[in-house]
Amino acid sequence: MGGFVQSLSWGATLLSDRETRFRLWAPDGVGVALEVEGRAPQPMRAEGEGWYAATAPVGAGARYKFRVSPDLSVPDPASRFQAGDVHDASVVVDPAAHRWKHPEWRGRPWHETVLYELHAGACGGFAGIEAMLPRLAALGVTAVELMPIADFPGRRNWGYDGVLPYAPDAALGTPEALKSLVDAAHGHGLMIFLDVVYNHFGPDGAYLHAFAKPFFDEGVHTPWGAAIDFRKAPVRAFFEENALYWLNEYRFDGLRLDAVHAIAEQSWLDHLAARIRREITDREVHLVLENEANTASRLRAGPGAPGFDAQWNDDGHNILHPLLTGERDAYYGDFADDGAAKLAVALREGFLFQGQESANLGHARGEPSAHLPPTAFVLFLQNHDQVGNRAFGERLAALAPPEALNAATALLLLSPQIPMLFMGEEWGATAPFLFFTDHHGELAGLVREGRRREFARFAAFRDPEKRERIPDPNAERTFTDSIPDPAEAAREPHAAILALHRRLLALRRAEIVPRLPGAAALDAGAVGEKAVAARWRLGDGAVLTLAVNLGAGAVPCAPRPGPLLFETTPGAASALGKGTLPAYTTVALLEPAR
Repeated sequence: MGGFVQSLSWGATLLSDRETRFRLWAPDGVGVALEVEGRAPQPMRAEGEGWYAATAPVGAGARYKFRVSPDLSVPDPASRFQAGDVHDASVVVDPAAHRWKHPEWRGRPWHETVLYELHAGACGGFAGIEAMLPRLAALGVTAVELMPIADFPGRRNWGYDGVLPYAPDAALGTPEALKSLVDAAHGHGLMIFLDVVYNHFGPDGAYLHAFAKPFFDEGVHTPWGAAIDFRKAPVRAFFEENALYWLNEYRFDGLRLDAVHAIAEQSWLDHLAARIRREITDREVHLVLENEANTASRLRAGPGAPGFDAQWNDDGHNILHPLLTGERDAYYGDFADDGAAKLAVALREGFLFQGQESANLGHARGEPSAHLPPTAFVLFLQNHDQVGNRAFGERLAALAPPEALNAATALLLLSPQIPMLFMGEEWGATAPFLFFTDHHGELAGLVREGRRREFARFAAFRDPEKRERIPDPNAERTFTDSIPDPAEAAREPHAAILALHRRLLALRRAEIVPRLPGAAALDAGAVGEKAVAARWRLGDGAVLTLAVNLGAGAVPCAPRPGPLLFETTPGAASALGKGTLPAYTTVALLEPAR
C-alpha cells in the first residue's frame, strides 16, 4: 500500500512527479525567493499576513532554500529532509513513496504499554534499531521510544538541540529508513513512540529568528531564550501539523512531549491534544508528557477521555534513586528524607508533589493526582536524563547494591503504573550514558564550560580540577563510550539480570496487564526506613500486593493475604507470612477476585 500524507501549511508539498508547491511564513522577509539548485531564483508570491508561496516544475529529490533577504538564504523550517546538515539545502520528499507492509496496524491500548527508551544514534541509527526489534519483542517490551530525531547540528547529539522539527537527522538515516523501522515495529506487534521538543530550538541553525521574529515572544524568557509564541496562528499550525505529521505520515503510535512546563501558552497543550484526538480516530494514538509542574488535570481519567494518556513520573524516580544510592545532592534533596513514606505516596497517588513547596525549585508545584488511574503515570528507574545528566553518566548498576536493584526492578515491572526501561538496562549495561554534542568553534567551548559549571553546585565537583575531568560533550569518544554492548547480555552477571527482566515482563503480560483497566490504589504505607507495602484493586476485582524492602536489614511487616506471584529472593514470601520482610526483596501477591 502507498504512503500516508499529512497536509502541511508550511514547506514543500509535492503536487505531482514534476511539480511542487513551496510555502513559507516570513513576516520579516525582504525580497523572499525560492532557490532550487540548478534553476534561477524564483520570486515567491506574497499571500498576506507574512505568508509567501511559489510553485516550481520540480519533483522529489530537488534541493532548495529560501532567500529571505538579499544576504541570507535559509533551509526550509519545515524541511522533510536535509541534503547534509542543518545549514544545507532542504530536499523535496515524496511522502507517499514508502510501500507499507502493515497498513492495517491499529496500535495497542495504552494499558499494554511497556516502554523502552533509546537513543537512535547509539543504537546504529534507524536500521540498527530495526535489527534490534526481534530482541525487544522477545524481552516483553511493547513500545519503543526514540529520543528526539529532528535534525540537529553535527553528527551526534541527544536530539534536544534540534532546529528542523520535520526532518529526520541524516546521521540517523533517511525518511525511508525511518518508515521502514516503524513498519517493521508494527510487524513485530510493537508500538513506536517519538520524543518531540516543542519548547525551544537548538542554538545552531534556528534561522526563524532572522525572518520570522513574531514566532517568538521576547517578553517571555526561557532557559533557551525568548519563548515560542503559541498565540500566533502560523506557530500553532507549525507544531500541531508537526505532531500530526509524525503520527500520520510516519505512523508513529505516540508522542512524548519534552518539558512542557517550559511552554508559555499552556492552554495550547490542551488544544493540541484535542486536535489529535479529533483527527485521528482510526487507531490507538498515545500522548505522554514530561511536565515538572505535575499538572494532573491535563491527564486522562480513563480511556476515551480528553487530554494526555500519562506523564513521566519523575517524582517516583526521584524517590527511588536516593533509596537505592543514598544520594541527596541537588533536586534529590526534595526526596531523600522519609523516602519510604514518600514512595508510598507515589505508589498510591502517582505524584508526590501535589501543590507543596519544592525547596529545590523555590515554589509550589503539582495538583492533586489521587483520582487518576495508575496507568496515568510512567514509572522508571533510569532514563536519558537521570543517567546522562550525571557528570560521568553512571547507570544504577554501578551505584546501587545489585540485590536492591533487583527488588526495585520487580517493583517497576509489576506495579500497575506504566513501566519504562532505558536502553541496556535490561542486562545491566556497563556503558555510561554521557551528554554528547557535535558543536564547533565558540559554541563548542560554551557547551563544554557550561556543562562543567552545571556541576559546581555538587559537593563532589566544587574543586575545579575535578570538574575538568568531566567528559567534553563534543569529543567523539564521549559519544562512542555511551554505546551499550548487547554482547554483555550473554555473560554473567548480565545474563541473570536479563533473565529477571524477561521473567517479570512475562508475569506482567500474563497476570497484570489484562487486569489493568479499572485498577485503583487501595492503600500504601511505609513499613521500614526503606520498605513499603502497597495494594491495588485491579479491574477484575483481584488485589495485587507489592511488599518492597530496598534496605540492607529485614523489617517487621504484617502478613499479607494472597497467593504468591513473585519473590526476588527464595523464602521471602514465607518470611512475610510470618511477619518479616527480608532485606533487599520484593514480594508480589495476587489475591483473586471473590
